[in-house]
Amino acid sequence: MFDYFLQLMLLKKNTKIISEQWLIVQLKKLAIRMIRKYCIEFGIDSHQVIQFLEDKIYEHNSSKTRSGNGYIFSRIVRSENKEIIAGIAGWTWAGVCEITQLWVDENMRKNGIGTMLLEAAEVHAKSKGCVTILVRSYSFQAPHFYEKYGYKTEYILHDFPEGYSYYILSKTLTKP
Repeated sequence: MFDYFLQLMLLKKNTKIISEQWLIVQLKKLAIRMIRKYCIEFGIDSHQVIQFLEDKIYEHNSSKTRSGNGYIFSRIVRSENKEIIAGIAGWTWAGVCEITQLWVDENMRKNGIGTMLLEAAEVHAKSKGCVTILVRSYSFQAPHFYEKYGYKTEYILHDFPEGYSYYILSKTLTKP
């Protein structure tokens, strides 16, 4: 498309008909066509879009690094009534594990369930050859819980959300 306009410009220039106004009109027409060609959609299933994007980014990252050893993982704990009362999830890739979610039902906290899940994630990470584990947490969640188990605060974004802080923590895993 751009080549077409370049040829037109050269033709017009050679015939001394080109003007700045003509060029602006042509570029506006091109912009309108491009806008019509591509559109931003909304109202679609965000979960599907997120999964699609994660898959595409993983494909790109794996091809660039030649490291296609990524896995997602999850573990849950059920009550006697078979209800999920806790869980942990994350991924491993390229020697690193990230815990993306760790949740324990508020009524079940302080019973060692979070510790049990954290240890299970670390065992899984080691089994996949990970040497580092990452986790993100807000100050109103559990950054000190992670610190108690050897995680070090790498970064704190203060006042996010207002009145709280956002933590990024990591831990170096020892070989089994």
